[in-house]
Amino acid sequence: MSLSLSVMESAIGVLVSQFKAFAGSDGSSDTLSRDEFQSLVKTQLPNFVKNAGDPAVIGRLMDSIDENNDGELTFLEFWQLIGRLANQHGGFIQ
Repeated sequence: MSLSLSVMESAIGVLVSQFKAFAGSDGSSDTLSRDEFQSLVKTQLPNFVKNAGDPAVIGRLMDSIDENNDGELTFLEFWQLIGRLANQHGGFIQ
């Protein structure tokens, strides 16, 4: 049995570790605040989110995936964004 991770397993690992790294900047690695979310999107997804540096764009994007409207994103809420971006990038959304 090989100990190396597949590309998909590695990609999931990167997503989880990046979420925790950005979420942990305010002390909690369980959720992303609005500022943490903006920082993550701006630095890690600049080619996937247009105008990632614009707080209004980030606010609308965050509001669209913040299911419980608590002003923070759990990993599962963040995962929705990843799914949307993957759909758009892959041409699955018409």
